[in-house]
Amino acid sequence: MTAIDDLLPCVPPTPAPRLQRVALLSFPGIRAFDVSVVTEVWGSDRTLRGVPPFELRRAAADPDTPVTLRGGLTLTPDRPLDWLDDLTPDDLVLVPGVEDPDADVPPPVLDALRRAHTRGTPVASLCAGAFVLARAGLLDGRRAVTHWQLARTLADRHPKVRVEPDALFVEDTGIWTSAGTAAGIDLCLHLVRTAHGAEAAAAIARSMVTAPFRTGTQAQFIEHPTPRADRDADALATVRAHALAHLDEPHTIATLAARAGMSPRSFARHFQATTGTTPLHWLITQRVAAAQKLLELTDHPLPEVARRAGFGSEVTMRQHFASHLATSPRDYRNAFRHPAGNSPIAP
Repeated sequence: MTAIDDLLPCVPPTPAPRLQRVALLSFPGIRAFDVSVVTEVWGSDRTLRGVPPFELRRAAADPDTPVTLRGGLTLTPDRPLDWLDDLTPDDLVLVPGVEDPDADVPPPVLDALRRAHTRGTPVASLCAGAFVLARAGLLDGRRAVTHWQLARTLADRHPKVRVEPDALFVEDTGIWTSAGTAAGIDLCLHLVRTAHGAEAAAAIARSMVTAPFRTGTQAQFIEHPTPRADRDADALATVRAHALAHLDEPHTIATLAARAGMSPRSFARHFQATTGTTPLHWLITQRVAAAQKLLELTDHPLPEVARRAGFGSEVTMRQHFASHLATSPRDYRNAFRHPAGNSPIAP
């Protein structure tokens, strides 16, 4: 029987920026919700909770003119667009979603995006902000996502873009895009997690009262059309809870399916329909997340971390860290280890 742990993802991500400075592009037509998400993640001081300080700036072509948002709201910029010219590969440019994907984007905004990307500054967009990146030519030949209702439109308007209609967020050579609404929160937390560790992202998620960890490969939405589907979802939730409580034990599709009272094939099908991801990918990502916390918050040697997270061996853990995080467990600990007595605290 093939154990879930024996199967490895094989596409390493591009390392995330260090997020020293974050530029929120501000122009008419951007969505107030996405502006609020970016501000909530990067604009609040949570240093007492173990989160590093961020410098969030709102850059606009005319920083002296407030940007009108839907619902009678306005956004006051505080930097001109040429502030982006000072950003580095350790910073980030964020494009919020736009209300109308077909609306004109100010040419200075597109030019600033192109310059930032040319200098190596990472760029990310939320929801329909992918249309802005596509207009700037930054998504040509790259994988990208947007809100599921707009995926076909993005593919039709920009045929050079490799649109992935189902993922929550994707990264392709230093450019991140996310699906609609809540997926923007997922991407922002993912960027914090990869730059500053799982506990920093979890501290932000706790203060926002949101889920701290959803993988980008999950489906954008899950349908439960019948009571039977709901019963299956309950059974699978019990299985996931058991697996999380016993990550250090070996698991196979067969053993998890038996706990759910299903055949392996039926279990795998219902699991993906319910969660938007496969049992394999779900379990591996949970084990990576558990190992991250152990590396950040304990002094356990690497073999013990691997055992407690359920990887079985340090070699296997190292393979998964390379695939998921583009780093090694040892380097991750060196980067994100919290000194004794200085761990992030809950709100």
